[in-house]
Amino acid sequence: MQKKYLNIAVASALAAMSVGAHAADTYFDNITPLTASAGATATPATPLTLSSPNFTQVTIADRKTQNTLVPGSNSGNWDMITANETGADAGRYLFMPFETGSAGVQRVDLWNNNYNTRTVTIVAPGTQGFASGDASRWTPWGSYLTAEESWGTGSKGRLFEVTNATTAGANGGNFVQRSVIPRVSHEGLAFDKQKSMYFIDEQNGGSIYKYVSANPNATNGSDYFAAGQTFALKVGNGGQFEGTSGAAITGGATWVAITNATGGAIAGVSTVVADGTIDGRATADNANVLATGYNRPEDLENKTLANGHEAVFFTTTDSDTNGNTNDGRSRVYLLDTVSNDVKLFADSSTIDLATGLAVGGGLRNADNLAIDAAGNIYIIEDRDGAVDDDVWLAKDLNHDGDLLDAGEGLARWVSNGAPGSEITGLYFSKSNPNLAYLNIQHPADSVDRLVQISAVPEPESYAMFLAGLGLLGFAARRRAAK
Repeated sequence: MQKKYLNIAVASALAAMSVGAHAADTYFDNITPLTASAGATATPATPLTLSSPNFTQVTIADRKTQNTLVPGSNSGNWDMITANETGADAGRYLFMPFETGSAGVQRVDLWNNNYNTRTVTIVAPGTQGFASGDASRWTPWGSYLTAEESWGTGSKGRLFEVTNATTAGANGGNFVQRSVIPRVSHEGLAFDKQKSMYFIDEQNGGSIYKYVSANPNATNGSDYFAAGQTFALKVGNGGQFEGTSGAAITGGATWVAITNATGGAIAGVSTVVADGTIDGRATADNANVLATGYNRPEDLENKTLANGHEAVFFTTTDSDTNGNTNDGRSRVYLLDTVSNDVKLFADSSTIDLATGLAVGGGLRNADNLAIDAAGNIYIIEDRDGAVDDDVWLAKDLNHDGDLLDAGEGLARWVSNGAPGSEITGLYFSKSNPNLAYLNIQHPADSVDRLVQISAVPEPESYAMFLAGLGLLGFAARRRAAK
């Protein structure tokens, strides 16, 4: 009987802590959707309007401080964020590149309580001509990837690996170009369960790509990127471009090779750059490939759906059906990696959970994606802060890959009030399901900021939890007395 009381107490306490969350994995989806964008804030250090009184925000790093401490070390425009998700001290560090003409990479030590010393530039601005740093992803073997959101016919569009990201001192990052990856205007990167790497070409008419390593279980980047084949996504007959007045491009898809099995050129298909690397954009448009062109695909995120299929989500920032931004612009697509079907996940016709009506012009310029511990997808707009720059939570209650069921839709999660800025790089901690991080990029005051958002249980959840612990203590005392 005593054991039974203990079990009930533990169950009650755990149940209490899961109120408003999915099996207590996160409290970030327990919100009251914001009904409108926030407008300007008078406090740059806390730039966000939050959708729950149980959320808090605090700036944990800023560009002005970095350049005051080490002049010239930080070129700004802080972009996508990731953490050291595996290995020793997993979750201790955040990494992000600078999206400037003289780009670099910085690391933030979350375990360091000293504001002035927790942030260090590990790849100096302009190293190897690095420009427009944007992509940010931790690898399966335990290193950091970034890449350039800049490609035409010049020398950019490159993918880099920092092989010593957690141990590098100031400007000490081992910065290695991985030339097997075709050159494109990079932003999103994602690895699937088979450790294939997905990436995009962020331009009007850009394509979706997949790199399949010849050694997917490699324990280092040199082996993973030594040889492998890159493919471009072709939906239906291919060659389409959704533009700003076209329908969503969905349906059955195929992957068409744009390099050979070792990453080299395919005769009659691959366009080769002067240094021997592959131009991914020109090759995707080759008549023998005819990859599908989306309108500024930008970011990628993947999750497992309720049916067990892994899906890759991607945004298209400028896609539209009528060329009118005011009634909404941009889409979020889902690629089922098992069936190879491309589906529409969200657009201006998706329900706004604050109003019950189509979100319309509320959703514009969807740029980045993020995913929390419960598998919820978040959509980050590339808009003018203090005007209409928001993060939307996509409530897919049954995780079936659509927002069409009762109670599903989009909810405005936070809104950015820093004039001239945009939110970039929203990242949910893999170590703590109730911590998230985002960057306030290129604000009017030129002080980029890294903001930490914390979620805590509602007060009644605490009360129930404490009651459960009280019952636990009562049962323990009875047992001790007997």
